Amino acid sequence: PTRIARHGSAMTSAGRMPIKNKVYEEDMRPLDEACDCRVCKTYTRSYIRHLLKGREMFGQRLVSLHNLYFLKKLMADIRKSIREDRFMDFVNEFTDRYYHEQAFMD
Repeated sequence: PTRIARHGSAMTSAGRMPIKNKVYEEDMRPLDEACDCRVCKTYTRSYIRHLLKGREMFGQRLVSLHNLYFLKKLMADIRKSIREDRFMDFVNEFTDRYYHEQAFMD
């Protein structure tokens, strides 16, 4: 999660997002609208892209924090699905969302 963050990609509920792409230059939405981490609540895609393009370490840190939060929540959701005996349904739902299109892939 931190390596891909250092290279400018965020892990989102809709797949991997190469935040350094020009399409996010004026995007005022959070990295992941389905995420409740502090990064998503505070910073926009545009601002994080600006930091990354300017090689500001703070941008890498923000995306790293978001990616770590994403994985922590993913693991909690996996454990919950196992307790509820619906793990395979969860896997199918997650992969459908995460790999739905390769639109975010660089």
